[in-house]
Amino acid sequence: MTDRIMTAATDPLRTAVRFPMKLPLQVKTAEGLYEATTDNISANGMLFTGLLLPPVNSRIEFTIEMPATVMGTQENVAIHCVGRVVRHQQHGDEAQAAAIIDEYFLRV
Repeated sequence: MTDRIMTAATDPLRTAVRFPMKLPLQVKTAEGLYEATTDNISANGMLFTGLLLPPVNSRIEFTIEMPATVMGTQENVAIHCVGRVVRHQQHGDEAQAAAIIDEYFLRV
């Protein structure tokens, strides 16, 4: 079963709690796959780090396995997300990208 959920991604204010988590991530774009690691994630977006990053305004897709302890479930939850990169930034030696999550699907 898959549940489709739309987020309030057009709201420029952060309205969702961010969870600081370092999780492996494969970001899919029209140009290919990017290996990355999440820095933090919320229902509306995420910040991630990678050696190479998708360009700003890229449409991205990724599936992330959220830990049961964060989700309040007995098992980890796989979430497939569709969104877009909105900015790049530098944090020390790390290149980061911020993305808005436009929609996501819970995979159970």
